[in-house]
Amino acid sequence: MARFELKLPKMGESVAEATITSWLKEVGDTIELDEAVVEIATDKVDSEVPSEVEGTLIEILFEKDDVVAVGATIAVIEIEGEDSDTEKAVTINSLDESQIAEVEKTIEKAVEVVSTPIAKTSDSGKFYSPLVRNIAQTEGVSMNELEAIAGSGKDGRVTKEDMLSYLEKRENSSKVTPKKAVVKVESPKQVEKIITKAAPLSINGEDEVIEMSRMGKLIAKHMVNSVQTSAHVQSFIEIDVTNIVKWRNKVKDAFLKREGEKLTFTPIFMQAIASTIKKYPLINIAIDGDSIIKKKNINLGMAAALPDGNLIVPVIKNADQLNLVGMTKSVNDLANRSRNNGLKPDDIQGGTYTVTNVGSFGSIMGTPIINQPQVAILALGAIRKVPAVIETPEGDFIGIRQKMFVSHSYDHRVVNGALGGMFIKTLKDILEAWDVNQDF
Repeated sequence: MARFELKLPKMGESVAEATITSWLKEVGDTIELDEAVVEIATDKVDSEVPSEVEGTLIEILFEKDDVVAVGATIAVIEIEGEDSDTEKAVTINSLDESQIAEVEKTIEKAVEVVSTPIAKTSDSGKFYSPLVRNIAQTEGVSMNELEAIAGSGKDGRVTKEDMLSYLEKRENSSKVTPKKAVVKVESPKQVEKIITKAAPLSINGEDEVIEMSRMGKLIAKHMVNSVQTSAHVQSFIEIDVTNIVKWRNKVKDAFLKREGEKLTFTPIFMQAIASTIKKYPLINIAIDGDSIIKKKNINLGMAAALPDGNLIVPVIKNADQLNLVGMTKSVNDLANRSRNNGLKPDDIQGGTYTVTNVGSFGSIMGTPIINQPQVAILALGAIRKVPAVIETPEGDFIGIRQKMFVSHSYDHRVVNGALGGMFIKTLKDILEAWDVNQDF
């Protein structure tokens, strides 16, 4: 009998680790080819790991809630065939302390290989692995503190041992506090502690305490980080979409019959937004320290609802290259898989600009928070029938028009008011020039 090592697969750009959320199989269970063995969660999406072979699960190397590096062996499956040296699994229980230390070092090296450098916020240009960044974030270690830690790794890199040693020294030094101490706040974690003390929460016997979901915690953290990172500014514009409403009502039945897809307003707007981004490429950027990264591809994020009420942002890759039929198929596919928890990690990677439809909840406008590391986000308001002044060669008159507000939030560090305003003005021009006689 041969032993097959089931490894944590690569799950998209910048994903270096995942958390085990649930084992779907137990030791001794028979596993079919492509059958899901374990459920995992990253900071982006939940997913399943299928088996690449048929066999019997003989060993589970990680427990629920363990954080595992990409490429690490998570389970061992016994399959038909002769054993080989390359297929032997590592049994943690059979290792001595020195071997366990070697395994830990190997995992740390694997994390560093697939990780990406953090933003260079100083002249040192130091590299920090995901493991070190996670420790720093959890313990409230600021970037200034990280820069001051002398690394013992290759090229002076800060290792796990360096972090633990620093934290131990910091904890010991904090035990002796002067009578008159000046508190210097350098991290969001310290800010959070101060805010909590300044505004204590009172709970009485009739209140219900509800634990936040894992996804809810991640979203909350992401939103707070975005507000602390970007200088949010908003521009608003009202768009007359009467021609679009008339055109969609005229062609939607024929579109469904020919393409097998329901035609909503979303793909129409997404196609227009992609065209507008192409005219203003400096909206399609990201910030890396003091550098601006101009993105080559236009990948539109589309905020979609999950079954638990949370929102997720699947990405339409190369949106500017899609016609209306292709855009409709992409929008409907991502929306359906979002509702059914069918998104894969790669579906939510690589977004360069995000669109959210606040109008689906009845809101006429909103002030959305930027989806980092992007620099802008657009909110589509509800389409409403309103009285409006209509200009004609014979004079002005009042008529009923279909209108909507669009809200544009952008990072004022790199996007000024002129660019932010011209962007939505161009979007308005594109949508209002819609030809009601065109085909799809």
